[in-house]
Amino acid sequence: MLAAVLLCFAVNVLVLSHLQHLVAQQQLTDTFKLELAQAVAPVSEGTVDDVLVADGAPVALINIPSIGVHEVIVEGTSSATLQAGPGHRRDTVLPGQTGISVVMARAAAYGGPFSRIDELAPGETFSVTTGQGEQVFEVIGLRYAGEPAPASPTAGQSRLILETARGAAYVPTGVARVDAQLIGIAQPSGRRQTTSVSLPPSNTSMATDTSTVWALAFALQFLIVVELAAVWSFGRFGPQRTWILGIPLVLLAGLLAADQITRLLPNLL
Repeated sequence: MLAAVLLCFAVNVLVLSHLQHLVAQQQLTDTFKLELAQAVAPVSEGTVDDVLVADGAPVALINIPSIGVHEVIVEGTSSATLQAGPGHRRDTVLPGQTGISVVMARAAAYGGPFSRIDELAPGETFSVTTGQGEQVFEVIGLRYAGEPAPASPTAGQSRLILETARGAAYVPTGVARVDAQLIGIAQPSGRRQTTSVSLPPSNTSMATDTSTVWALAFALQFLIVVELAAVWSFGRFGPQRTWILGIPLVLLAGLLAADQITRLLPNLL
């Protein structure tokens, strides 16, 4: 049982997570382009119907040609949310609005969208498209946890911070941040309900998501039942029939458990 979980975990993180990311990004791209065309893309924490934007909903499109990043940004930064792509931290303004915006993404798993942001040099530019149009940013510099941040933006300025894990792939040792300044006039800030005080701990840098631990317990229970059934079937129907029926069920249970275990890992992994 342990071997099945470990194998499925490795396959999930190293292979299936990247496929999941590609599918999610394609769906998000279609959705966000439609919202832009209909002029209903979010410009605050609420939708045009004054409903709180759900975690995982598309809110922007970031394009950094120099490092091959072309990703839809979703709302929320929990481990589960960042499986789909870069996430916008709820307690900050959207990119291009007056103030400071924070966008977080994984460095290795699930496509590793920000795996190369440490290559961005001061002076390089990239764009972010929101419901308020295309915003162009200029990189100020790269910093790591504990290093001083640039001076706070003055009134009417917009700052964007890109965050990801620092260290070797799948072995994070800290947080890397790229600071960028908006070129041009900042957009008005949309109304936000979430503050730094009310932001769930699972949405902070390098946090884990324990909200679905019950699902992990269910997946492990399912795996135990499958294992016991395989032992019984081995003596009743023989090894050949047991392997034919047992392997797909063991893999299914293992993948369900592996997916939930992945959510317990740091959200920037």
